Amino acid sequence: MNYDRFFEDQITALRAEGRYRVFADLKRERGAFPKAAHRHETGASRPVTVWCSNDYLGMGQHPVVIEAMHAALNETGAGSGGTRNIAGTTHYHVDLEHELADLHGKEAALLFTSAYVANDAALSTLVSMMPGCVIFSDEKNHASMIAGIRHGGGAKMIFRHNDGEDLERLLKTVPLETPKIIAFESVYSMDGHIAPIAAICDLAERYQALTYLDEVHAVGLYGPRGGGIAERDGVMHRVDIINGTLAKGFGVMGGYIAASRACVDAVRSCASGFIFTTSLAPVLAAGALASVRHLKTSDVERKAHQERAATLKARLAEVGVPVLPNPSHIVPVMVGNPVHCKAITDALMDQFGIYVQPINYPTVPRGTERLRITPGPIHTDAQMDALVGALQTLWAACPVGKGKYIRIAAE
Repeated sequence: MNYDRFFEDQITALRAEGRYRVFADLKRERGAFPKAAHRHETGASRPVTVWCSNDYLGMGQHPVVIEAMHAALNETGAGSGGTRNIAGTTHYHVDLEHELADLHGKEAALLFTSAYVANDAALSTLVSMMPGCVIFSDEKNHASMIAGIRHGGGAKMIFRHNDGEDLERLLKTVPLETPKIIAFESVYSMDGHIAPIAAICDLAERYQALTYLDEVHAVGLYGPRGGGIAERDGVMHRVDIINGTLAKGFGVMGGYIAASRACVDAVRSCASGFIFTTSLAPVLAAGALASVRHLKTSDVERKAHQERAATLKARLAEVGVPVLPNPSHIVPVMVGNPVHCKAITDALMDQFGIYVQPINYPTVPRGTERLRITPGPIHTDAQMDALVGALQTLWAACPVGKGKYIRIAAE
């Protein structure tokens, strides 16, 4: 077999579908976010404005975070030196876990190298530890949750997205004494939907199930202290296990779970994705710690973030650019074709100096390709003017998203 030819054929097929992914070579400018330098493959570089970063609040550029990371680097050096079990637990890790447990009102928290790893390791471990456990999973759950559920090897049932009636229908089919986990997200990052957390907790209590909530796209952004949608809605105490990230609202890197002390200890002791992985570098833990502490007491960033998102949605709707309606900070501009989606983002970059990454299958279903725009508190009115004007110009030339948007919105 000619292996390289096989791989080349696979890439050719991706290109033909318009799904071949090209990385934007960016160099963020400290103190100037969302500006960055975009380096072309020719070696040339030019300034661009980033409109798709998951550093939602710009905390990756915040002086408090940067200063804490400089201090940790000077005090401890670069890496952690090992796994958490073997020389890789520093006081920065311990402090951060205490801070995260407090953020979510839980007894304990556990750090991972990413929220993907946290979901995969925690869910697979929980399922495999409880004989006969059945997982009830929202149909739009993130790939990391799906991976964890699969790796656990237990039975699973998929309920319709944010549909409590369908979830209850499935729960009724399983004996009350059977171990159960309901796994879902608070903010769904591609459509911007928000889960009915209280209603799902009602069902979990009625049918004796654990709740596992992914708050990755909500921590830092919602709630009086940045605890997420569950905190905002006053139901955090009713959720058993919360998964979060340190790489989005908090602007650094890493993931975690927060739960009861017994639950966290069980995952800590048995999850291979935790046990056999080098721990986060102390400099990252220190930066995340500073970010979490800052956002617990500062609401300035959250308020500005919500204003920027609402303003951009309204302005795009005014000029006829098809934004998928939702109650969160996510701004999905629907295109519905992978080739057109790539063409639009190429034009934004090449003609207007605006960087937005096209979102295609398998991240979203075929036929729902989109631009995923993430306005932040640091985006200025002038930068928003430029974005809205550029999209208005492109849509006037080729209104590719209109019919698709109408169909999706009706659903």
